[in-house]
Amino acid sequence: MLEALSYEFMQNALIAGLLASIICGVIGALVVVNRVVLLSGGIAHASYGGVGLAFFLGLPMLPVTAAFAVCSALLMAFITMRVKERADTFIGVMWAAGMALGIILLDITPGYNVDLMSYLFGGILATPQSDLVLMGWLAAIVLAVVFSCYKGFWAMSFDEEFARARGVPVTALYYIMLALIALSVVMVIRVVGLILVIALLTIPPHIAESRTSSLHTMMLLSSILSMVFCTSGLLLSYELNLSSGATIIAVSVAGFALSALFSKIRGAE
Repeated sequence: MLEALSYEFMQNALIAGLLASIICGVIGALVVVNRVVLLSGGIAHASYGGVGLAFFLGLPMLPVTAAFAVCSALLMAFITMRVKERADTFIGVMWAAGMALGIILLDITPGYNVDLMSYLFGGILATPQSDLVLMGWLAAIVLAVVFSCYKGFWAMSFDEEFARARGVPVTALYYIMLALIALSVVMVIRVVGLILVIALLTIPPHIAESRTSSLHTMMLLSSILSMVFCTSGLLLSYELNLSSGATIIAVSVAGFALSALFSKIRGAE
């Protein structure tokens, strides 16, 4: 199994998986603690419009999709902060609109010959060096922003009203958090695709949440778990000739089930 790592495409895939794992651990912790899984799913699927726009304009996919996803996230933040009682409806509309826009733009793109499935279910084995560089920059930006705003995120995540009373700029941090989620989603698209992106952003953080007592240790453990799931899923998919994105998620779900079983056994003792 390990001889697979001698191939360049597997090395690129492993690096992509590790970069995405770090981001999934850090941003996924914020997603789980702030209970914005549905909103993250809306951002993920709306970003498909960016994929279609990139191919329609003949521009690089990753930066165009990142910009589109961030704009979609900021729009969702603007609406959901003002009409919270109808937030789920608006998220559903943005979710559907982004997917429809992406598909229509791909349909009318001259000479379109892109593998649609690679963006829906992941194409980590086809990750080029240029995408790894962009993923590295995105990871650095996301981590720099998170750690520079860590105290604010911590306060907002555990007691929003108290944070506001102490002068924490909760509204600004909410916008920043959704923008970071958008950038993270674009990175993880390469690994598991749009359909499965939320699983990788939520399963490792959920497991870590039950094993830690602070946000920063939750981020660290979640990142480690994501690395384990991505690496083992990638190698297993190569050995069994399976879809890499789906195998990574299957390994993650198995890890989630084992964690839940372990917790139940400990609770029964």
